[in-house]
Amino acid sequence: MVLLGFFLRIITFTLYLTQLVDGFQSQMLMNNGLALSPQMGWNSWNHFQCNINETLIKQTADAMVSSGLSARGYKYINIDDCWGELKRDAQGNLVAKASTFPSGIKALSDYVHNKGLKLGIYSDAGTLTCSQTMPGSLGHEEQDAKTFASWGIDYLKYDNCFNTGTSPKERYPKMSKALLNSGRSIFFSLCEWGQEDPATWAGDIGNSWRTTGDIRDNWNSMTMIADQNDRWASYARPGSWNDPDMLEVGNGGMTREEYRSHYSIWALAKAPLLIGCDLRSMDKVTFELLSNKEVIAVNQDKLGIQGKKVKKDGDLEVWAGPLSKKRVAVILWNRGSLPANITARWEDIGLHSSAIVNARDLWVHSTHSGVRKQLSALVEPHACKMYTLTRRKA
Repeated sequence: MVLLGFFLRIITFTLYLTQLVDGFQSQMLMNNGLALSPQMGWNSWNHFQCNINETLIKQTADAMVSSGLSARGYKYINIDDCWGELKRDAQGNLVAKASTFPSGIKALSDYVHNKGLKLGIYSDAGTLTCSQTMPGSLGHEEQDAKTFASWGIDYLKYDNCFNTGTSPKERYPKMSKALLNSGRSIFFSLCEWGQEDPATWAGDIGNSWRTTGDIRDNWNSMTMIADQNDRWASYARPGSWNDPDMLEVGNGGMTREEYRSHYSIWALAKAPLLIGCDLRSMDKVTFELLSNKEVIAVNQDKLGIQGKKVKKDGDLEVWAGPLSKKRVAVILWNRGSLPANITARWEDIGLHSSAIVNARDLWVHSTHSGVRKQLSALVEPHACKMYTLTRRKA
């Protein structure tokens, strides 16, 4: 009995140590120094799907710098699905597709890094990627993470196709630990489509998590996804962000005002700002939407609290959230088909009724001084007004 008790104590202590190490690793990932503000960059999927190659990626990196967008904070150049061969090599390693990435991913990584940018890549927590043109990383997590690290990868988008029916709560932590053990700091972007409410558990293992299915380049898709993402606002924090999918701005399926609403809501909601259009041929309107310093500053604000929908009257909505220095960001959003006046009262947005503010219009770049009790504006259909409110002394 004495020996039995001794062995039971050893087993209990071993289990305790295992839990301690697991918990420490989770904290390490959450505090890996990445994603202190939402990630900004570009991803290939929305515009190009599988029609990608190393020349496109290099030209996109060039355009990110030459356009001035990298100076605004866009740093990640993320390759999505279809970059690899269907079969692993004899050692079981992932291999870049010879016909489209003949120089290999390491050479591409060096090119992107020399531009002052970071390179992201894609894999899947299943047996195949979603395009069925590449193997997934399920069962190869440690090996693939080390491969990514050896290539100089900075970001992994990890999808959810062909997942054998196993819960993402089992599959995604394995890649999280593998990235921790890879010897390189790699941003971990979970893409399990919000199926098992990842906001409630993914913050311990990843830097961002998809809360929704894939976005489409149209008004109905964008607005639906904004609503789906909004319910998880309280879970976002520096290091761990809700991800309502990539931006469609510039792809042509929405109007200028619809894209302005899309970008404004994503910025307020502390969503990743991952451009999804062809940077090589974007027009002036697209550039102006994507490069607004004042709107980007709301997204990147160091307080890191996700803004949310605080008032709804039919198709007329008020979205708001706190910023650093006791400021408040506000969006008046008209989702209807007719122009309408929208009002945000101070009690709707967390201000004291006696507060006097300066309201900075972030798209017009003008300031309304000495505003009291409420903020109102006439808003065109499918358009928005976006402000930051700064308190004044009475």
